[in-house]
Amino acid sequence: MADPSSYRPKPGQIPDSPGVYRFRDEHRRVIYVGKAKSLRQRLSSYFQDLAGLHPRTRTMVTTAASVEWTVVSTEVEALQLEYSWIKEFDPRFNVKYRDDKSYPSLAVTLGEEFPRVQVMRGPKRKGVRYFGPYAHAWAIRETVDLMLRVFPVRTCSAGVFKRSHQIGRPCLLGYIGKCSAPCVGRVTPEEHRELAEEFCDFMAGRTGTYLRRLEKQMHEASEDMEYEKAARLRDDTEALRRAMEKNAVVLADATDADLIAVAEDELEAAVQIFHVRGGRVRGQRGWVTDKVEAVDTAGLVEHALQQLYGEETGEGVPREVLVPALPDPVEPVAQWLAEHRGSNVSLRIPQRGDKKDLMATVQRNAQQALGLHKTKRASDLTTRSRALEEIAEALELDSAPLRVECYDISHLQGQDVVGSMVVFEDGLARKSEYRRFQIKGRVGDEQVWHGEGQDDVRSMHEVVSRRFRRYLLEKQKTGEWDEEPGGEVEADTEGVPGGPVDPETGRPRRFAYPPQLVVVDGGKPQVTAAQRALDELGIDDVAVCGLAKRLEEVWLPDQDDPVVLPRTSEGLYLLQRIRDEAHRFAIAYQRGKRGKRMKAGPLDSVPGLGESRRQALLKHFGSLKRLRAATVEEICEVPGVGRKTALTIVAALAGAVPGAPAVNTATGEIIEDESADGIAAPASTASSSSSEQGQDR
Repeated sequence: MADPSSYRPKPGQIPDSPGVYRFRDEHRRVIYVGKAKSLRQRLSSYFQDLAGLHPRTRTMVTTAASVEWTVVSTEVEALQLEYSWIKEFDPRFNVKYRDDKSYPSLAVTLGEEFPRVQVMRGPKRKGVRYFGPYAHAWAIRETVDLMLRVFPVRTCSAGVFKRSHQIGRPCLLGYIGKCSAPCVGRVTPEEHRELAEEFCDFMAGRTGTYLRRLEKQMHEASEDMEYEKAARLRDDTEALRRAMEKNAVVLADATDADLIAVAEDELEAAVQIFHVRGGRVRGQRGWVTDKVEAVDTAGLVEHALQQLYGEETGEGVPREVLVPALPDPVEPVAQWLAEHRGSNVSLRIPQRGDKKDLMATVQRNAQQALGLHKTKRASDLTTRSRALEEIAEALELDSAPLRVECYDISHLQGQDVVGSMVVFEDGLARKSEYRRFQIKGRVGDEQVWHGEGQDDVRSMHEVVSRRFRRYLLEKQKTGEWDEEPGGEVEADTEGVPGGPVDPETGRPRRFAYPPQLVVVDGGKPQVTAAQRALDELGIDDVAVCGLAKRLEEVWLPDQDDPVVLPRTSEGLYLLQRIRDEAHRFAIAYQRGKRGKRMKAGPLDSVPGLGESRRQALLKHFGSLKRLRAATVEEICEVPGVGRKTALTIVAALAGAVPGAPAVNTATGEIIEDESADGIAAPASTASSSSSEQGQDR
């Protein structure tokens, strides 16, 4: 590991001008390429105290052994040079978007004497017009098969074309009318090229003019009683319409645009691109990459733009590029795109209308692509085994943790505090073992449910204590544990069949299996609370660690410094996935509790009164106001409601505060709408949603 101060440039050596810089390791390999508006300010930021650097940046500067730079005159030149160097040196610490597979495109080889329509993969070639990319090659072939009826362009290979020319007989497509057969001279090279250009125009979105021309020719042929020609033109029109229907209209103004969306977490990022031409989605592609450098969404977008358009020219760069975040600064990137296109390019964030809705669709595709990538990665047995081994090595465990439990606390501004426990066995989620906890408070010697005013540390201590107290009680039933767990005495369990499996049902007992590793969502305070809970119960064979979300650091209860797993570690990825699942499970439970509390009415607190009888009461009396005014005898008339329940209902409604009367805001008149009595005001629901995103945890 190198000391950055050993190769730090001397003061005044670094110019204060735009440029591109390269970090090299001890073997002179380029490990990072970056650009800057001011080289002096940017490079100086790398040579500060290591503790203040992002972990990924810290790893890069300690791996490097030297730094060099090249001065350019403008930021656009810096962008171009940065792209060229990244392609040339392939630096290990730069974000690189690569296809998870080679997407096929529809290509027209306009550079040949007789242009050919075909499916192409891989890098783009000069003299070839591309459309797409498409998700599947069969989708291209279906589209081409429909369009060859109208545009009989050559689709055969060079060998087939040459042989047909030698023997003077076209191939099968020439006989059935799906090729104009230039190989045998049925059309001249100029006529065949005109067909290919019309094919390209139609694929590029200029469809309306051509369809109207075909319809006009069809009507003229019909008027001239050339019915066979009119029927053929009719069939051609229908074939083109079917080809168009394969790409639904998404933008009504026939826009040519690319929409780029990014889904990311701390370790990886997925990018999705929709290619819209003539208002229709003509292609889609996506990549997943490791976040090997400290970069935000705007930086990811800038890297994606470089990868997408670095080798494109002309119409390969659309007039409009819609992104989720603009690079900073945006002007050099927009100018760079304009130079590649040869005209202005609008680079912006969609704010409203169809384009914003379509961007939301692209974003959903990016999220699904990232989730699918994680699922495929987690399903691999070898990868899971390596992840568990890496966790055991990093935490100095005796063996791989085959059962891992993760705990998280969720609340909204101190209300509805809940906890979650998720279980992963052999690296896979065991959802049947998930558990939820309502956080208790202690008043005197009794525990009561309230869920308010709790902090995460105390809540974490309570959840872990309750889970392992239940585990010790199960062991006490089997005689494996003689002490009283947590100082609490359960009923006599002598003679009760024990073991982790219930002999009557054959199912595992609740909380019967202990984990080898407990993971908590949080840093050192939460880890210390969890360890204290285990110590108080006398459990010393369960390891504890915490995963802090900000820097993905692993905290241990007896260490002052965190354990930093490598960015490429499968163990870190597995810990992150377990933590995220616990967070999701806790938030879902907390939101459900909050929703029920918002919609709760006076009848919800009546013991023994279920949903069916509540609905029957409201249907019988028409409103809570009339039910509140009813006598016990009148309530007993409702089927299924006895006198004891009726007395409980009267007592509950007597203590409930009636809802405020509804007021017509236009006239000030009180509305006698009895059916609205007792319904919670919607404002209470709206008041909590604004802070939900930042406070759920």
